[in-house]
Amino acid sequence: MTFSSSPQVVPFVDLKSDYRQRQSEYLAAIDAVCSQSAFVLGETVERFEREFAEYLGAKHCIGVANGTDALTLSYRALGIGKGDEVIVPAHTFIASLIGILEAGATPVLVDVDPDTFLLDFSKVESLVTERTKAICPVHLYGRVCDMDRLIDFAEAHNLRIVEDAAQAHGARWGEKAAGTFGDCAGFSFYPAKNLGCFGDGGAVVTNDDELARTIRALRNYGSEVKYHHPLQGGNSRLDSVQAAILSIKLQTLEAGNKSRHDTARAYSQFFEGRVAIPEVPSFPQHVFHLYVIRVKDREQVQKKLLARGVQTGIHYPVPNHLQKGYAALGYRKGDFPETEALCSEILSLPMFPWMSDEQIERVANGVLEAVG
Repeated sequence: MTFSSSPQVVPFVDLKSDYRQRQSEYLAAIDAVCSQSAFVLGETVERFEREFAEYLGAKHCIGVANGTDALTLSYRALGIGKGDEVIVPAHTFIASLIGILEAGATPVLVDVDPDTFLLDFSKVESLVTERTKAICPVHLYGRVCDMDRLIDFAEAHNLRIVEDAAQAHGARWGEKAAGTFGDCAGFSFYPAKNLGCFGDGGAVVTNDDELARTIRALRNYGSEVKYHHPLQGGNSRLDSVQAAILSIKLQTLEAGNKSRHDTARAYSQFFEGRVAIPEVPSFPQHVFHLYVIRVKDREQVQKKLLARGVQTGIHYPVPNHLQKGYAALGYRKGDFPETEALCSEILSLPMFPWMSDEQIERVANGVLEAVG
């Protein structure tokens, strides 16, 4: 499969080329849903749930409205709420915290390893209290946490595991896929993700039959039988159009992930010894949802790249513990030095499947010129 972008600009993410390449498939899938007038849940959603669960090697996939809800419903199904604490990395998208807060629990942040950008195991032990009920490993940027070590830690402290796999579709630790290690896992299908739909979408993955049953009810007003509500649920359902799109995109997810990894490896060969680059573990331990470098004078580097027709992103510029809306958590500047250093230096380069050699070279040469 060959996707290409405008020769004038290297986009940060190229969704338009994918749409042009598979437009007839997408439109046919949407038409099929519209013809059946089955827009909410139903067979199209159930088919994708089966396909994604099978792809991951999991027993259950429950489609929900978005990745944040996937985390919230996971905590609720596990009975984690008011008065409970959940350990979560400080460097992550804010949704990792929102999922905990929406369930009524309190996120307890831990700093990250500067090499992997994932939670720092050396700092986790001291955070466990009698209120700690779960730990949330975030497989950030597409890299899986050391799940052997995390599982040992969780078992030693009798903690539940809720994986945030929103950026790690298809990534693996050993023989198992991200999202299949813990009690539950939350996935996001936001359009720019490795597996993304045409809007918001998400899923909970679990191997626990009872948790799956509870989550299916919670996403649908607490109901398994229409108009009967034994649980206090809500409305968080993956709609049929999005499920139909995801079934198509799932067919090329593995090839797309391999292409991303190849691009990351090519970037790193250009940058080695000259730019602070991420580690490139073997495929598919890292599926490179994002390729993130560290640079000084980030804003100037970003402006120079844009002038050369290279789009970039910053994930994430303001640490979560310093966000005004979350001041009530009680953290202060200096509490998480590695996270704060990362947030001042990280720059995400263009990363999408089937980037051309010309695009990769343009990005790499632009970076090398911009950093001097």
